[in-house]
Parts: sequence; C-alpha cells; structure tokens
Amino acid sequence: MHIAAILGLYLSAAMLIPAMLDLYYGHSDWQVFAAAAFVTSGLSATTFMATRGGPPPFSKKFGFLLVNVLWSAFALIGALPLWMSSLHLDFAQALFESVSAITTTGSTVIVGLDDAPARHSDLAVPHLLARRRWNRRPGPVHHPVPAGRGECPSSRWNPPTQTRSPLPASPRSAGRFFTVYVGITLLCAIGYNLTGMNRFDAINHAMSTVATGGFSTHDASFAYFGSIPLLWTATFFMTLCSLPFSILIVFVARGRLDALRDPQIFVFLAYLTVFAFSVAIYHRLTNGVEFHIALAHAFFNFSSILSTAGYMSEDYQLWGPFVVMAAFIATFMGGCSGSTAGGIKAYRFIVLFNAIHSGLRKLIYPAAVYPVRYGRNSLDADTLRAILLFFVTYILLWIFGSLTMAALGYDFLTAVSAVITCLSNVGPGLGTLVGPAGNFSTLEDPELYLLSLMMMMGRLEVLTVLVILTPVFWKQ
Repeated sequence: MHIAAILGLYLSAAMLIPAMLDLYYGHSDWQVFAAAAFVTSGLSATTFMATRGGPPPFSKKFGFLLVNVLWSAFALIGALPLWMSSLHLDFAQALFESVSAITTTGSTVIVGLDDAPARHSDLAVPHLLARRRWNRRPGPVHHPVPAGRGECPSSRWNPPTQTRSPLPASPRSAGRFFTVYVGITLLCAIGYNLTGMNRFDAINHAMSTVATGGFSTHDASFAYFGSIPLLWTATFFMTLCSLPFSILIVFVARGRLDALRDPQIFVFLAYLTVFAFSVAIYHRLTNGVEFHIALAHAFFNFSSILSTAGYMSEDYQLWGPFVVMAAFIATFMGGCSGSTAGGIKAYRFIVLFNAIHSGLRKLIYPAAVYPVRYGRNSLDADTLRAILLFFVTYILLWIFGSLTMAALGYDFLTAVSAVITCLSNVGPGLGTLVGPAGNFSTLEDPELYLLSLMMMMGRLEVLTVLVILTPVFWKQ
C-alpha cells in the first residue's frame, strides 16, 4: 500500500495537467480534475503516512501482489475523473474506460467524440505511462522459473535470444529510451499533420499510436479523415511500435543492424504481410475496389489489429466473410514481445511451431534428441512448460469469458469477439454491437466489469493475476 500511495500522489499531480487545460479553455470540468486530484492526493498522503515504515522485504509473493495492487489502483484512480465528469458515465463505464486506457486496449463506451471539447485528449496520458512501464530491465518481480518470463508487468520479458535487456538499467539508458520514444512520437505527429490531420488530432493520435493504444478524437476513428497517405503513415508507425522497443533503442542509439535479427520480427512482419495481401486481393475480387486502395485499407486495419492499436478505417466486416474470419484470427496473434502490443505474441508461435516440429520428428526417431530452439538458442523444459501453460490458460480464459457473455444474453459473435478483443487488448471486436463500426456503450455493467477484468488480465499476461487467486499463494 505504501508504494500504491506513492503512485497515487504521482497520478494526482498528473490530473492537474488536464485541469489546467480545461481552465485555460474555459471548460467546467477543470473542477472535476481538481476535485479528483484533491481526493486522490488526500487518500494517498494518508496511506503514505500510515505506512511510512516502508514496504516489507521483497519476495516473489510480494512482487506479484504489488503488481496487481498497483495496476488496480491505477485503474480506480483513472476512473475517478471520468466518473465525476460531464460525460455522465456510471462507475462501471468509467472503470472500463480507465482500464482500456492504461492497458492500451482502446475499447470505449464514449460516444459523441466529434462534438466533445478538447479535454478528452487526456486519455492519451495513461498510454505514455503504460508504455514506459513495459520497457524496464528484467527485475525481481519475475518468477524464479520461466513461467514468470511470460512478460510480467514490471518488465516485458524478451525471448531467449535476449533474455536481458541490451541496455544497462541506468539513467543513461532511461534517457535513451525517453529520447527515442519522444522522437518517434514527434515524427508520427509530423507525419499525421502532413498527411491530413490538424495539429490537435495529430498530437493525440501520435501519442495513441506509439503506445498502440487506439484512442481517437473522432467516433469514426481514421475513417473520419478519408486519406490514403494518412493510412500508410499510421500503418508504418503501428508496425514499428509493434517491434521490441529495446531493439529499436539499440538500433537507433548504436546503429546495430544485427539487433533486427530477432526471429519474432520476421514472423510478425510475415503474417502481417500475408493477412494484408490476401485480404486486399479478396476485397478487390469480391467488391471491385481498386487494388491500391484495398491494399492501403487492408494493411492499415490488420496492422491495427495485430499491433492491438485498435484503429479502423472502414467497417471491414462488410468486405466479406473471409475478412471477418481473418480479423478474428488476427485478434489472437498480436505483435512482438517487448512492445505494448497484446495478444499471444509472435515468439510464442515460433516456439509452439518448433515444439510441434520437434515432437513429430521424435515420433519417427524416438531415440534421437531434437531440442526446441528459438533462433540459435535451445529452450529448456521450464520455458516450454511456461509457454504451454500460457497458451492453455489463455484459451480457457477466453472460453470462460465467452460462455459468461453468452449466458448474459449476447449472440455468439459478440460474445467470443468481445472477450478476445479485450483479453488481447485489441480494441474493436466483431458484430453489430462491438464491431469496428460500433463500441461498448450498449453493454450493461456486469459485462463491462467482466471485460475490464479481461483487459487487465491480458495486459498482465494472465498468469500474473491468476497466481494470486490460488490458495497456495496465500499460505505462509
């Protein structure tokens, strides 16, 4: 609680930024942010003083508990100004919106963004905080075995070819991170401004794009702008920010091309290209759309799904059943480890494929030894078990969530797609309610609480949350 109180003090100070912007532009919601900052700082300061003896000695259990407490506190504090604002959200809706922001999911219950004042751009701020959180050097919050390497919230674990960050944990590396991150954001904003956005839209979309967060200042997302060059600009930056960020830092800071040889980068770019070209060809043959336009929309929408940015340029459900199925499959896949992209991740598919290949060869030659490899590295049994555990848990959690949504009265497509898009932190689902042309505003409170939990579990890589729910965790 002591550390959570410190987080609360930081967040209460951050709320003063939109409060001052609202005051400057004459919007009455400055009082909401000021009141939320006052309440948050008061509670946080009281908790800080009550626990000023500091946190207990660090242990694995304390690490898991700390991560869950911090993210829960982040979500609740973020929901407070939304709940109190003129948006007239109930608490479940405010919490859903807050969780969507901090997990960089991009799903929303807010409608009428085109007529809303500029204050709602503050939703981009949590994306910056979330992005910084995911790119630290591997620390003590990890499990002692590779089960915890599945991208714990204190640091995104990188696959076996780079089990440690290539940069030391130092102020210098933090400065490099900040420089590269801000530089990419500025380049993205400039690119957006040059290809069809005004400066306000460009800055907000750039922050959301680089964090693969997906929030837009318009209900229609990128369809509002109607610019093909803008789609290609967004595609480039969404794809770039789906790559391991530590590798980008090494490439920019040191000019090392070998940093780009991580197998997951090739696999991610390969399945993005296959999805985009196959959908573009189908869209051209089925709907008669010019190929260069079909290709731009296909690359944009599938880079958005795979990077889990959550933007859309058209309602691609209208393109045909093949595209709907392709989008559904892509929702599971995600980007690279070391980025804020959600989903199962490319490196896990590489390991799974190699494990199947090795197992089939073992059936033919039982006495032979066929190690499972990632790149040039052989993987140990603990790593394989951890990846298998993640796969199984991920699918079971999706099935459980889908059955729960169906029990609450939703149709098959809405149920299965709403759960997986939240679990994978993608943003839009499929169907008339939560599809790319809709949002989550029609869902009731129980469903919003369920999907908020799914977003949080997806961002924390599932096992980090489930482990504290097991009885053995609480045994001395």
